[in-house]
Amino acid sequence: MILASVALAQRALRVTLRRPQFLAPLLIFPSLLLAVNTGGLSQATSLPGFWEQYGVTAPYPSFFEFQLAAAMSQSLLLGGVATGIAVALELEMGFFDRLVAAPIPRASIVLGRLLAAGAIALVQLSWFVSLSLIFGSGIADGIPGLIEVYLIGAIAGIGFAGIGVTLALRAGNASTVQSIFPLVFVVLFLSSAFFPPNLLTSPADLIAKWNPLSYIANGLRAPIIGASGTSDVLEGFAAAIGLALFFGLLATWSLRVRLQSK
Repeated sequence: MILASVALAQRALRVTLRRPQFLAPLLIFPSLLLAVNTGGLSQATSLPGFWEQYGVTAPYPSFFEFQLAAAMSQSLLLGGVATGIAVALELEMGFFDRLVAAPIPRASIVLGRLLAAGAIALVQLSWFVSLSLIFGSGIADGIPGLIEVYLIGAIAGIGFAGIGVTLALRAGNASTVQSIFPLVFVVLFLSSAFFPPNLLTSPADLIAKWNPLSYIANGLRAPIIGASGTSDVLEGFAAAIGLALFFGLLATWSLRVRLQSK
């Protein structure tokens, strides 16, 4: 199963790299929002209690560094949608039926796609790390912090891809998967990706507390702003791993249900 999964992951990566129109929005949209937020909301860091809950002391990081994790989270979420659309297109074109007929374990069809999503997540994260270096920020916790960012981001990318694959297998068409695009921003803004949870008002603060994306964003943010000694990194890992396991299993179950219904 491992060999089949790796082969399918390599194919998915080749298809993605041959079609930059699928990859570009995952980088461009979050980058534009990062620029807008950094330019228009930078004075938010002067609000009382903005940095204290992260365990960061003066001199404080820039608002750009704070928002970098939000941009990464948005990009990873969009990557999950893109994965779902890619799977739905393969269903519509009949390639999925050829995969099912091939002498490979059925679970490798899902696992291969999730592995490819994890690899693409590394590319997405590298883009934003490059932006941080270009604009003189970098990762405050150095190489260990960079490794933490890549691990949390890649695992979270697999989890978000699991959501997309599940939706594609249940819906069976790309238009339905595309319709969840606005929900990405709902999930984002109802989390602590853009602002600290103690500055959110009710009911957004309560929703953010139960939103796994809040913990993933904080886990990505901690090494960037120099707060990896806090519990945010461990909570980020826990949320990302839980998301990947749950939706990976759900996607596999959705594949089984689809095959049984034929």
